[in-house]
Order: sequence, then structure tokens, then C-alpha cells
Amino acid sequence: MEKRSLSERDICTKFITPALRSAGWDEINQIREEVSFTKGRIIVRGKLVSRGKGKRADYILSVKPNIPIALIEAKENTQAVGAGLQQGLEYAETLGIPFVFSSNGDGFVFHDRTGMSATPEISLTLDQFPSPDELWARCRKWKGLSDAASAVALQDYFDDGSGKAPRYYQINAVNAAIEAIAKGQDRVLLVMATGTGKTYTAFQIIWRLWKAGQKKRILFLADRNVLIDQTMVNDFRPFAGNMAKLSTQAKTIERADGTSTDVTLALDKRRRIDTSYEIYLGLYQAITGPEESQKLYKEFSRDFFDLIVIDECHRGSAADDSAWREILAHFSTAAQIGLTATPKETEYASNIDYFGAPVYSYSLKQGIRDGFLAPYKVIKVHIDRDVQGYRPVQGQLDRDGEEVEDRIYNTKDFDRTLVLDDRTKLVAQKITEFLKQSGDRMAKTIVFCVDQEHAARMRQALINENADLVAQNHRYVMRITGNDKEGLDQLGNFIDPEAAYPVIVTTSRLLSTGVDAQTCRLIVLDREVGSMTEFKQIIGRGTRVHEDTQKLFFTVMDFRGATSHFADPEFDGEPVQIYQPGPGDPIMPPDDAPQTGEDGEPLPPEPGGDETVLIDPVDPFGGTTGGNPVRKVYIDGVGALIVAERIEYLDENGKLVTESLRDYTRKALQKQFTSLDAFLKRWNGEQRKEAVFEELEAEGLPIDFIAAELGKDLDPFDLICHIAFDAKPLTRRERAESVKKRDAFTKYGPQARVVLEALLEKYADEGVLNLDDPGVLKIAPFSGMGSVVELIRAFGGKPGFEQAVHDLQSAIYEESA
Repeated sequence: MEKRSLSERDICTKFITPALRSAGWDEINQIREEVSFTKGRIIVRGKLVSRGKGKRADYILSVKPNIPIALIEAKENTQAVGAGLQQGLEYAETLGIPFVFSSNGDGFVFHDRTGMSATPEISLTLDQFPSPDELWARCRKWKGLSDAASAVALQDYFDDGSGKAPRYYQINAVNAAIEAIAKGQDRVLLVMATGTGKTYTAFQIIWRLWKAGQKKRILFLADRNVLIDQTMVNDFRPFAGNMAKLSTQAKTIERADGTSTDVTLALDKRRRIDTSYEIYLGLYQAITGPEESQKLYKEFSRDFFDLIVIDECHRGSAADDSAWREILAHFSTAAQIGLTATPKETEYASNIDYFGAPVYSYSLKQGIRDGFLAPYKVIKVHIDRDVQGYRPVQGQLDRDGEEVEDRIYNTKDFDRTLVLDDRTKLVAQKITEFLKQSGDRMAKTIVFCVDQEHAARMRQALINENADLVAQNHRYVMRITGNDKEGLDQLGNFIDPEAAYPVIVTTSRLLSTGVDAQTCRLIVLDREVGSMTEFKQIIGRGTRVHEDTQKLFFTVMDFRGATSHFADPEFDGEPVQIYQPGPGDPIMPPDDAPQTGEDGEPLPPEPGGDETVLIDPVDPFGGTTGGNPVRKVYIDGVGALIVAERIEYLDENGKLVTESLRDYTRKALQKQFTSLDAFLKRWNGEQRKEAVFEELEAEGLPIDFIAAELGKDLDPFDLICHIAFDAKPLTRRERAESVKKRDAFTKYGPQARVVLEALLEKYADEGVLNLDDPGVLKIAPFSGMGSVVELIRAFGGKPGFEQAVHDLQSAIYEESA
């Protein structure tokens, strides 16, 4: 057998796996081969959606399932032993794995990432591969785990036998939390983007600590009833019999698999606690309150719980005087784990101050890059009244006949203290226009409004805009706010992928957090969002991927400038496209927006060979406001218009840039062509002129947008010369007339001259550049001049036709070239 002729897979089978087996690694429980640990980024090109190639490790070695310790990258024997090391180190950093090996079948190169070896990188023979016990001993020493802590850290994950396995970042989060608790850390913070499975992660942490006997009585706290109920019947279901809810309200809940179950309660009707359970779930509002009689948590002794897990801890527990902090302070001897998508840091509230720095973080940006979270587009709509403000005319009366205070009202006032009904109608029109142009008027949509009253008016405006669909089902548009029982009753249907209605919901704050709306495709912001924490939460309503319904990306429509948060360094998940329609422009973003890869490199306009097409359009498959109510001023008959203020977009590094499209294009073109001479040399040397523009399009340069901005009938050649090098531009008609004046066709016969003159007109009228394509001769006016064969024969054959067209193109660009 010639080793150098073997494939990489053969090298694994014949040399690497036997070496692992000899070193004592168990093939069933400790060795996994060809492990895909990311799904592959979802790439959106207009309506064409594809998925990039996921990352895959050749081997991941684990002490026990889901406790990875080493990674091996294999290469063919024609490559060096250490050829896979750099790739392996990149993967290991993502996966949190300390030991990395590379092999070509001759031996191993071993890299110790812990920093505890005198020599980080050494060579090993095939029979020197370290055993599981040896690597775990090194790892234990690095992590500072005692014998007792090591036993907890090695506690088994829950496995229901279905084959479901935690994702790599969930494994990282669970293991980091377990190790911290095992070493005696009593305040632990995990930061995980919305939609990444924080509740499932919490379950695995609780399960392992409970099974290890490390924590025997556990409290899980949340601030939404629906979160508690769904958690009990889904992720926490294996705790059945040992788990109860701190509530007096019995409820039957539908599980994710469609079956139903009753929620077990720990309280009787007199609010007496059954202390025989081990896992308690509680709504913090239900176990505390301003009155001493409401503070149910005080019925437990201070040391009753060993562990408290706080879901979405950025909301209630961040402030020192919050109700959650009151509960946490009572059970101060318990270990406490906070889960959040957005750690809150302000002058007045800090959960990092309370919990300490996160032991693990997984951001929105990472989730989108890995393909676990949905990317999104942004449409920024500017309304004239918001941009310019509104000042009432002298003596202006409101709807009640009272004079309106004379001052300038702006976006902070609209729908809070001053109501312009025409503005509300305009927003409803634009939302409806988007849904119609998208081709899917049944796309689940959340509209965030200023308050409950604004949400009611927006509901009415949307009903009037969608009267046809409302006539088919009155639940097409609904308000879901804290004071609307009918709306709240429909919340479950809105988040249920199987339920068609409601489709559009208006709210103020109720749906901004904690609602798992997997199929939400459109998020509309018609209120200001001052908090970065809340902004991230709102964006998180759309980030879940739902492949069964082909929900692979979503759109944010911003009427209030809330997406200015994208410019904040704290925001870490930039959109794939920013679109700002001007007056008269369609509300749908254009399909040809430039896309960039993970490192900011331009992506080609069509999916590559390593991408999987998921959707091919050609072949398609509010909460309470609190405080005293504010009197609102209603003014009728004051119009509102859409205006364009500025253009924002992503540059080649994936960063948001606010500058003119023209300036951006100039800089980008000058990177491609250092001078006018360099561009002309490239142009003149290219037989097929369209190839130049195809290259630029692949680099994400928006030539078409620039042409529209200038408003001139320019050839792309002139656009480049003018924008990048300040050359005087000529229209296509001017270039065509110049060719006619030079009488460039005299050497051809009558029929050939007629063909060339018609081609020149095609160029002047339609901008056709591929003039040498014989296919153009099949359409009018050429089809009336004779057959394609006859017309080409007029030039002495195909080579003569191609040369004549080449000369014509040279004549067209002669003046500049």
C-alpha cells in the first residue's frame, strides 16, 4: 500500500483511529469523527437565500459525551504532519478545546493551548498519543479542579435517547457554569443572544448539578408566565415528579410535541407551600410585591435553596432595589446563575456588578455567522413631520376644539402627547405596501408603538389598509398589550408556527422580550428605543430560524431612527442590508445589494459551489405604561410624506457607514483602479466589456445605484471615469452621435452598415454592451432584416462580424480612450 496515494479518510481509518484506540480512547463514547459544529451562515441575496458551508472538525475527543478535550485535524500523507494545525487551533478556540493535534498518518504534532507546557508544540509518533486520563489530568490542573470539583464537572448530560445534542456554544456555556459552581463560585453570569436556547442550557446546568448531588433544591425565576409554563412542559419536562410551579392557578399546557399536560402546583388555594419538591419555578411577580403579605418567598427559610437560576436577568435583577434583587438577597447563601442576552450596564443598574464578568458569552454576531440565527435587512423610513418637526399654525384647534400650544413638536412628541392621524395612516400604508411587495401578506409581523393607545390606533389603521384580509378573518390584525384580554388570549397563536392568525400584531412593550416568535418575518419600530438592552431584545424577536416555514431571514422597518443603535460599538450583529427608500421608491429593498463574507470580503452575486440554496425565487418552493395618563392632543388634516435624509449601508468590512453613495463608490473604484490609465488599459484589453462590470458587481460596487442618483443616461464606462477620476461624462446618445459623425461604417457593405447602425441605436437607447453576441440579431429590428446567418454573412462570416463589433465598441469609447 502506497500511503501517499491514500485519501484523507483512509489516513483517518488506517492510521489515526487505530492510534487513538491503542491509547485507550473509547470509539463509542469518546471519539467523534467529521463533527459539524456550525450550520453555515445564511446568505441573503435579494430573494435568493443560500447557506454557506459549515465548519467541521475531523476528530473531537471527549472525556465524556459533551465534555470535549482534544481536537485532531487530519491531512493526506502528501502534506506535512503539522499541516492541519492552524485550522485546528482556529476550531479549538471556537469550541473551547485545550489540546490540538494534527496528523498526516506518519505521527502527530501536538499543541497545548493551556500555556502550562514548557514547549507548547511537540511532535509525537503514532504510538505516543496521550490517553484520556493523561489529557484530563492536564486539563484539571489548568482549570484548577479538585477531586470533588472534577467529579461534578464530569457529571453526565441529560440524554433522552432521541439523538438531540446540545450545540457547541451551549456545551461551552453549560461546562463553564458547571466548572465555576464546582469550584465554589456563587455568582455566575452567562450571556447568550436571543434565540440561542438559554432555557435548554439552563436545564442541562440544573440537571447535572442536581444529579451530581451538588445542588438539591433549585429555584428557576422568570418574569413571564408563558415562559414558566412552556419551560415546565418542554425543556424541564425530565424533572416531572420533582418539579412544581409557585402558583395557585392550575393550567393545561400544550407541549412542543402536540400533547397536553397539567402544570404541577406547589401552592394550594390558601397559598400554602408544599416543600416536598426539589425543583421550583416561579414568576417573581407572583412571589413578591410591595405588601409584606405578598412576599411569598419569605415563607421559605433563607437556606432552603442551594441554587437559583434567573432567566433574562437583565430586566428585573439588574437594579439594586428591584424585586428580583430582594429575592436574591433573601437566598444569599444559594449559588445564583444569571442568564441574559444583553447584560445591563448603566449608572443605576448593573448585573455584571452583581454577578461578575460572564463566564461565557455567545453574541448575536456569532450566532448569525454560525448560521444558528437569522440575518436581517433594515428599511429606514423618514417621515417629513419627524425630520422637520411640526409647528401648529396660529390659532390651530385640536379635535376637541382647544387651541394647540404653539411650539415645535418632534418625534418625541408624536403619539405620546400629540397625535397626527395622517402619520399613523402613512405608517400603516407602508407596512401594508411592504407585505404586498414581498409577496407574503401572511408574514408574521410585530409593530412596536409608543403606548397602548397608539397600538390601538395603529391596529385600526392597519385594519383599514387590509380590509380584504380582515374580512376573511378578523384576527388578521390584533393589538396585544397588557390591558387587552382578547389580544393576550391570542399571544399563543401568534407565536405558534402552525397557527395562521393573528398575522400582524401591534404592541408597545409586551412583545419586546421573552416571546419566542419563531416565524416573525417583519419587525416595525414606530417608537423610539432609548435602551441598547431593549433594542437588542426587540431585534431578537426575529432572529430565530424556522426552516419548516422557510423563515431564514427577517426585516426591520424603522420609522423613528431607532436603528441608530447600529452605530453603537456595543451592538455586535450588523444587518446584511440597509435600505432607505426615497420619495416614490418601492418600500422593498433592491435585490442586488452587495453582500460581504465573515471577514468583510465581498461575496459573489451568485451562490458558490460550497453553498446550499435554500430559497430560489426563480424556482420557489405592549405592556403597561405606568404613571398618570397624559392627555394627548389630536390634530386632524395635517398631512405626512416620506422623505429621504441619508443613505446608510455596510462597507466591505461589514461596518455601517454614513456617507454619500457617490463618495463610497469613488473610494471603492479607486481601490480597484489606481488611475484613469489603469482603468483604460483594463478596459481596452477586455474583448467582452461586460466582464469589467460583472467583476465590479461581484465586488459589491453599486454602479446601478450611482446611475440612478446622477439621473443621467450614462454608460457604466462613463460612470467609472466620472465618479472615480472626474473625467467629463458623455451620455450614451452623445457617444453614438459622435460615432455617426466620424462615419465609421464606410468600409462595410450596405447590409452590414444597416446592422451596425442598428447596433449603435441599441447601445444608445438600451445600453446594450454585449453587441458581439449573435443572439441580439434574433430580436427586433434585426429579425426584420434577415436571418442571423444572412446578417453574419454580410460581414464575411462570424469572425468578420465579431471584428466589426469590436471596432464599433472601440469607436464608441474612442473619445475617452
